[in-house]
Amino acid sequence: MAISSISPFLLLHATLTLTLCLIPANAVVSDLTHLRSESSTGVIHLTDQLLKRIISVPTPRPFSLLIFFDFHRLHSSKPEINLPALRNEFSLLASSFLANNPDPNTNTNLFFFDIEFEESELSFRKFGLDSLPHICIVPPSAMDLGKDPIEMDPSAFSRQAESMAEFVESKTKLQIRPIHRPLTSSRKRLIFVAVVVVICSPMLLPKIDFKKSILVDKNLWMGGAILVYFLSVGGMMHNIIRQVPMFLGDMQDPDGLVFFYKGTQTQLGTEGYAVGFLYTIVGLLLAFLSHAVVLEKSRSVQRSAMAFVLFASVWAVKKVVVLDNWKTGYSIHSYFPHL
Repeated sequence: MAISSISPFLLLHATLTLTLCLIPANAVVSDLTHLRSESSTGVIHLTDQLLKRIISVPTPRPFSLLIFFDFHRLHSSKPEINLPALRNEFSLLASSFLANNPDPNTNTNLFFFDIEFEESELSFRKFGLDSLPHICIVPPSAMDLGKDPIEMDPSAFSRQAESMAEFVESKTKLQIRPIHRPLTSSRKRLIFVAVVVVICSPMLLPKIDFKKSILVDKNLWMGGAILVYFLSVGGMMHNIIRQVPMFLGDMQDPDGLVFFYKGTQTQLGTEGYAVGFLYTIVGLLLAFLSHAVVLEKSRSVQRSAMAFVLFASVWAVKKVVVLDNWKTGYSIHSYFPHL
């Protein structure tokens, strides 16, 4: 059909329909600013209707969205996922952004949202989520919620608000830091106790009889050394500093847990401890060879012990290599130089 043959009434109707479907950006920004002002932390509660209204704004939109995905049922059934603590860090991130950007011309470039699964399951499906915790940035040009949002690196949101801010700043070029973290009363008490212990330590040390103390027990020090070795190779300090969860909840199975995360984006606590356990086996077996087997006078017993240690060590190292290949996608193979 030629364009000239189309009825002017139909053209006018189509134009008006398209105009009504595209919501003006200024109106949405004004509504979001009002909703944010009613929140004590600056985080807006996102619903299916509000998300539909935001997505209706023509791209590129004048703002980005940072969304925290929550599931209240997991707070009690999966407390190890630590969603409430992550939600608090997210709120701290939002309040710090507003404190560092009081100018309305700049703080409307980014809005913080939280969305709950049971209230807005339709929106969850649009984002294609399969596990929690999950935080993502919806850039101004995003049209497909399943592909266009920028997923926050799990190693970032598993830590505190400072690492979240670093990620958001790198993607949006907006200033989030510094994080304005309140000094809690519990932290004050810990500082007070530490100061008292430091002050009283010179008076308490002379009264301790170290010859009869448990501190000189060699078994205690040996056990402590093994524990430190296990925690070191298992990435304990990494888990503490970055507040890495032991495992994640499986969105596809409400009763399931994810202990091993495929991909280099993050490392769960169970992954580190599994590798640490395998390395500890090798270390203990080597210590057994150098301290116990050498004292055995029977050659046959020595050979049998050495064969067992070598077999078990090769098995443990092979498991580590297999796990690394599965997680990173890179293969580690032997190299034989050409003679």
